[in-house]
Amino acid sequence: MSHANPAGGAPRARRRRSPTPLGESFTHRLHTLQKLTDKVTQAAYLEATGLPLGEGRCLAAVGAFAPLSVKDLARMANVDKAQASRAAQTLVDKGLVSKTVSATDARGVVLRFTPAGEALWHRLMAVVQARNDEIVACLSAAERAQLAELLARLVEHARAVAGEKT
Repeated sequence: MSHANPAGGAPRARRRRSPTPLGESFTHRLHTLQKLTDKVTQAAYLEATGLPLGEGRCLAAVGAFAPLSVKDLARMANVDKAQASRAAQTLVDKGLVSKTVSATDARGVVLRFTPAGEALWHRLMAVVQARNDEIVACLSAAERAQLAELLARLVEHARAVAGEKT
């Protein structure tokens, strides 16, 4: 529905009111938090390891879950398969990760650390811990524990809704 423009010209569109203003919606605020933390984390990863955020996330996932396939890397690093594939190849090219043919799937590969990758992973994980501490620094210990519990429930619920296995 539109209303006449008192100054003449094209009619103005009427602003629709939603029950929850966008800026106050959970998903919008969660996305805003993610974008803000990613911006600072990107700079911290580059400074400490020389890796951009996507490669850092993939290196962290290799360290936490290796040996793993590119498909598993994508899931564990929360990136799409194409991003995981590019990051894995870049990490291989930098000598941080080795890629071998899978013993169970000749078309697949298995990703593991090289010694240089493991050393860099330790530096990266110190950055991850510092960033996590910094992000929740405004919360009390009790609030941090409550947030951790609530996030675990929300992630479990979101995975169930999306049909993903935990």
